[in-house]
Amino acid sequence: MKSKRKQLGNEIEKVVFPLAENVKEMPDGYISFVDELKGFIKKEKLSTILHANQRMILMYWHIGKAILSKQGTEGWGTKVIDRLSADLKDAFPEETGFSTRNLKYMRKFAESWADFEIVQRTVAQIPWRSNITLLDKIKEPELRLWYAQKTIENGFGKDVLVFQIESELHKRQGNAVSNFLDTLPPLESDLAKQSFKDPYIFNFLGNASHIKEMELEQKLIDHIQKFLLELGQGFAFVGRQVHLELGDSDFYLDLLFYHIKLKCFVVIELKTGKLEPGHISQLNMYMNVVNDALCGKDDNKTIGLLLVKEKDKIVAEYSLAGVNNPIGISNWEKDIKKSLPDNLKSSLPSIEEIENEFDKNEEL
Repeated sequence: MKSKRKQLGNEIEKVVFPLAENVKEMPDGYISFVDELKGFIKKEKLSTILHANQRMILMYWHIGKAILSKQGTEGWGTKVIDRLSADLKDAFPEETGFSTRNLKYMRKFAESWADFEIVQRTVAQIPWRSNITLLDKIKEPELRLWYAQKTIENGFGKDVLVFQIESELHKRQGNAVSNFLDTLPPLESDLAKQSFKDPYIFNFLGNASHIKEMELEQKLIDHIQKFLLELGQGFAFVGRQVHLELGDSDFYLDLLFYHIKLKCFVVIELKTGKLEPGHISQLNMYMNVVNDALCGKDDNKTIGLLLVKEKDKIVAEYSLAGVNNPIGISNWEKDIKKSLPDNLKSSLPSIEEIENEFDKNEEL
């Protein structure tokens, strides 16, 4: 007989807000099994990032080599690089690696590392920003290669690499006792973390906007969740990225609150770009499901709040036309839209308050 799944709210066919079973109810060996899978996933994710980094560095070397060749054979000057930068950015608008400054570094990179085998074997294994550091701070080729090798061996990130160069690690190496190799495993090293966060890597993977939106949205969720909880104006936190199984599809509600005074659920969706009609359709669907699956007989209708970075008033009004659920749309600089009930307006923080909180967060 199939065991019954834990879930939030009412039992509705093909509608589930799933809840995980208590870990104490899992069979023997489950925790070690999960740990093994986590290790495997981390390793594969890191491998993907480092492989992308290597491909990007090799691409930069070839671009730099091509620029050097043309400047050498055709006598092209620096104005060509400015024009090239504009043309490449026009052709690849989603990428930020083709600035004039970066193209000049590619040229310098190819000029400094003439041996392609060394590039493949060593410097392509470290992030671009670390390569720039090596080019800026070390003139001697052999010493530059030594620091590149130490970067790989010890997992140095850019800041650590700068420190080691400025403190002349190559002169201290024989006298210092280091536990870097023991204390910096590849999955947790500074180098790995830097590689993952490097925006050039995100661009080179081809889904820069998606990754950046996920990262920014996570920061926004972190901050607004904390802010709303600190306000203490009747918001009871239910969950973030609340998993919803709807038919054969999976969805995740950014934030789900319950407003104690209003006796209703509040679904908040955060979008880092411009308002699109699909955002409202998505939020409206979430609200319909919450009304149906989570609300009790004494609960009032669910309220939705959509926060976007930018919205067109006409698009917002037409997108809301015909929508029966109370939805508020706001960017981070203006008041909550008039479609919100008056009693909620007095309970929700103003967008000015939220914007001020965002401004205080240096990471945003």
